[in-house]
Amino acid sequence: MASATQQHRRPSALVLAVLLAATAMRAAAAAGGCEGDKFAAGRSYAHCVALPHLGARLHWTYDPKTGSLSVAFVAKPASPSGWVSWAINPTGDEMKGAQALLALRSSAASAYVVSTYNITGYAPLGPKSTAIAFKPTGLAADEAAGEIRLYGKLQLPAGTETVNHIWQVGSAVNGGAPVKHAFDKDNTEAKGKLALSGAAVVAPAPAPDAAGGSSPAGKGGSGGAAPSSGKPSAAEMASTASALLLMVLALAAGFLAIV
Repeated sequence: MASATQQHRRPSALVLAVLLAATAMRAAAAAGGCEGDKFAAGRSYAHCVALPHLGARLHWTYDPKTGSLSVAFVAKPASPSGWVSWAINPTGDEMKGAQALLALRSSAASAYVVSTYNITGYAPLGPKSTAIAFKPTGLAADEAAGEIRLYGKLQLPAGTETVNHIWQVGSAVNGGAPVKHAFDKDNTEAKGKLALSGAAVVAPAPAPDAAGGSSPAGKGGSGGAAPSSGKPSAAEMASTASALLLMVLALAAGFLAIV
């Protein structure tokens, strides 16, 4: 029969085990970085990733048989009056050639709208959409907790497995047109390759800056390719946190067994 001291220790040990497990679970959620995003009813996605720059997240569902790609891109603009954008570049990993979705509003009182831009050069973008290579449908955007959430569906060639993607945030809108973004390292490295199956997200290989080190006004990443950030992917961090959770639970179980 357990002593009174042992009986007293059991509830305390149980509380400690629960606290340790809760801490590990919070670490796992933080490592994933995207699972906590909530959308309106009817919007759900099969995959998500916390992107390595600008605090952005991407949620998507892809049907390889039809090429239908539904996305929700979430990011905080560089200022409350700014804009956010996500793009696919079918020809490279730079701004030129990007097929972009860009969410903005012309004033604090207006609703967010999504424009499309085919980035053919380095001139500033205008207030009107231009046609892009992938048919867009269901374009919409809203705001929550200071972040803009951009939604849309793109029609890719059936069987597409990976895409070059670029994301960006800006600080201002002038006359309905996005003003150029900053060119800090976090901005210029906001690009990579996306495995549409959700298996992995990898960065492009380094390449010379085709724009000679200077980037134009407009949207997207820098004129040339940016190197990988060297950070572990969100999936890798989530896996590590999950392993930590299992280890904590195992230790807690062993601790309870001996008290």
